[in-house]
Amino acid sequence: MGILTSILVGAVAGWLADLVFKRFSFSLLVEILLGIAGGIVGGYFFGKSTGLIDAILTSFVGAVILLGIAALIKGSTSRA
Repeated sequence: MGILTSILVGAVAGWLADLVFKRFSFSLLVEILLGIAGGIVGGYFFGKSTGLIDAILTSFVGAVILLGIAALIKGSTSRA
């Protein structure tokens, strides 16, 4: 997958993950980075993506995992 496609997939996946976790509101750049990082995490769990939709879904799941971890960390630090 090319770098432009990775950025596009990352933007879509990060935006979708941000919709799932409505309490976070990130800028487009952070959503893109979150989606790209989500692609790495999702690729670790699901293996390499073959198509565009598969890449978006894999990145989305990885981004949701990252946002879930961030929510847990943020929740545990705010109780102190």
